[in-house]
Amino acid sequence: MSRLLLCICVLLFSSVAWSKPQQFYVGVLANWGHQHAIERWTPMMEYLNEHVPDAEFHVYPGNFEALNLAMELGQIQFIITNPGQYLYLSNQYPLSWLATMRSKRHNGTTSAIGSAIIVKADSNYRTLYDLKGKVVAASDPHALGGYQATVGLMHSLGMDPDTFFGETKFLGFPLDPLLYQVRDGNVDAAITPLCTLEDMVARGVLKSSDFRVLNPSRPDGVECQCSTTLYPNWSFAATESVSPELSKEITQALLELPSDSPAAIKAQLKGWTSPISQLAVIKLFKELHVKTPDSSRWEAVKKWLEENRHWGILSVFVFIIATLYHLWIEYRFHQKSSSLIESERQLKQQAVALERLQSASIVGEIGAGLAHEINQPIAAITSYSEGGIMRLQGKQQADVESCIELLEKIHKQSTRAGEVVHRIRGLLKRREAVMVDVNILTLVEESISLLRLELARREIQINTQIKGEPFFISADRVGLLQVLINLIKNSLDAIADSENARAGKINIELNFKEFQVNVHITDNGQGLAMDSDTVMATFYTTKVDGLGLGLAICKEVISDHDGHFMLCNRDDGVLGCVAMLSLKKRGSEAPIEV
Repeated sequence: MSRLLLCICVLLFSSVAWSKPQQFYVGVLANWGHQHAIERWTPMMEYLNEHVPDAEFHVYPGNFEALNLAMELGQIQFIITNPGQYLYLSNQYPLSWLATMRSKRHNGTTSAIGSAIIVKADSNYRTLYDLKGKVVAASDPHALGGYQATVGLMHSLGMDPDTFFGETKFLGFPLDPLLYQVRDGNVDAAITPLCTLEDMVARGVLKSSDFRVLNPSRPDGVECQCSTTLYPNWSFAATESVSPELSKEITQALLELPSDSPAAIKAQLKGWTSPISQLAVIKLFKELHVKTPDSSRWEAVKKWLEENRHWGILSVFVFIIATLYHLWIEYRFHQKSSSLIESERQLKQQAVALERLQSASIVGEIGAGLAHEINQPIAAITSYSEGGIMRLQGKQQADVESCIELLEKIHKQSTRAGEVVHRIRGLLKRREAVMVDVNILTLVEESISLLRLELARREIQINTQIKGEPFFISADRVGLLQVLINLIKNSLDAIADSENARAGKINIELNFKEFQVNVHITDNGQGLAMDSDTVMATFYTTKVDGLGLGLAICKEVISDHDGHFMLCNRDDGVLGCVAMLSLKKRGSEAPIEV
């Protein structure tokens, strides 16, 4: 029974999978923009969905380059475009015409692609010859109606389109900007596809009286003026990935499309007919490629050199001199660069040596605090070990649990002593910055702990205030610890040299904001006698035995953290100094707010 149920489930799943229609994408040339193309051709896709079983069609709008790329990548299986692009693509990919469009506005004709050369109505241009040396605009160099038909006309009149116009601006799609450029006087003429002007007038965006068509003609049954020969209309083509059976079903559905169908009305056509001959387009393309210059560019250069030999020799001489000068400049630049790199390396080495010297100076100043910190765990270890020895020397039975407890206390105190020594060694080594997750509250406590004996000896009160919700920061632990010790030690020295030596107070405020933490170290010492930039300069010091490195190193360390560091006098009416640090929250990319 279980096997039977499994087989039934597999069959049901397979039937559901097989019943899902195959997805196809139809590329359409978007002359008036993507949205217009989607609105125009979506009803046609819905018509095909109804008449071609097990298939679902979607509109893929784009310009010439986008459709060429989509064809290359296999993103579209069908294309609706003009014969010019079809012939271009058919030279690279196997394509087959399924049907040719019958134009709705030209009594169902199948030849409705051509160019209209449009100028302003009040201009002096009457013929195409008047545009010599002028600026013209067109949609695309590969557009049959937008440019290539006009090029064919110019060839028939003996004109070279590469040199005839002063400049040709290709504005792409949609087509509206072509006539806007003429209206605004930015170009002298626009080469537009057939009926572009009439369509824009019908939409109410232009007035027909403001423009004029050069070389005008209106073949029988055509509703719009054109300047060139008319070529075959757009067609529906399929790639080689489409099966012959599916191509046959689509062709039949297209040929049976009624002219009054919503799909035909929206697509602005009167139906589809069998593919018509593309001989006229082939002849046009052949003509466009026949009249190419016989001589190469190099031959033209040689001819110019023969006719202007003296200028050619001068040009070669100037080129040689310029090349030699360039090589000499590069050689000098290489020499200067090597010298600068060596100088920078030496400066870095000296900076590291000076920083180590500053670290050693700090450690020497807190030597008493270090001894005090280590004496406490050593005294505790001595006391616990003596108690354990006395218990073991007694004649009573040994209490294993109490001995374990004593050993755990001894281990804890020895670890504490090791941590103190490790912190001091870290300050002395001061290696390259290693960014790790750091709790800045712990660093503040460690800094105060290392200076506790000095604070007690000078009877200076130190308070810590926390605002906001604490979070971790990414920082160089040793470098940031050195900064905090440096700033607190500076506050100690400033208070000792002031009138408040016996009423000294240091306040450390940590304000945790959304993306940064601001640390303010405030004292009631003698304050700054000069501006902060001068005080933080390297080798500047106000202390008799100072090196002038402490604040400079602090500034560099905070800069390495992408933070902000500044000093200023208190602004609350009390004499003293405020050191302000701003550091980013872990993972934050937001800039520091000062």
